[in-house]
Amino acid sequence: MIHPTAVIEPGAQIAEGVRIGAFCRIGKDAVLKSDVRLEAHVLLEGPVTVEEDVRLFSFVKIGNGRAPVTVGARSIVREFCQIGTQNDSEAPVEIGTENFIMAYVQLFPGVRLGPNCILTNAVTMHENAACEERVIIGGLSSVAEGCTIGTGVMVGGASNLKNDVPPFCLAEGNPATVRGLNIIGLRRRFGNREDIESVKSSFKKLYRTFEPHAAASLADAIENPQAKRFAAFIAAHRCGHSQ
Repeated sequence: MIHPTAVIEPGAQIAEGVRIGAFCRIGKDAVLKSDVRLEAHVLLEGPVTVEEDVRLFSFVKIGNGRAPVTVGARSIVREFCQIGTQNDSEAPVEIGTENFIMAYVQLFPGVRLGPNCILTNAVTMHENAACEERVIIGGLSSVAEGCTIGTGVMVGGASNLKNDVPPFCLAEGNPATVRGLNIIGLRRRFGNREDIESVKSSFKKLYRTFEPHAAASLADAIENPQAKRFAAFIAAHRCGHSQ
């Protein structure tokens, strides 16, 4: 169903089952796959691909006319979000499957989100920032350009992240610092107690400095895949305690 007030430019690809609300504008390079739903006043500009069963709420704007944007299947984007709109960059924005992006979130060109992330109200992710899978970011937080947030991280509200955050951690503050491990998240995610204990042990060994050489040595020495992932991330990223 397409509302009669919606404007769809010639060349846009609209699959079966798509619903487009009042006063939406869909650019010629947009691709909307099956069962996508757009509420009123959504604007898609440039090469934007919206995968299956995505819901975009009112006043969402996606695309700056140049940067390719992909919104993964079964994701939800709430009101007034701006995704890939902020400048003339051509860096692609990649949003994985089953993400929940709440109101007033801003994702700059080059941002990458893994699957199953939650960005709460008014989060800003600057150019080329990235989240691995299952990341939760509290409202009013800012992620600096080029920062990477590891899998399973939870970031407290109104935090200012300036460096990378290792997997499975809790971070908060301005500037944000790592406060500990996301133990509840680990318990929910991993049924194997060995995974949790191995990550805890690795965290204790590396927490004071997050020193890359020590992390690389630890990653080579341990066998548990989750602990190895934790240590390898620190070895490859900028994970100082002042996030």
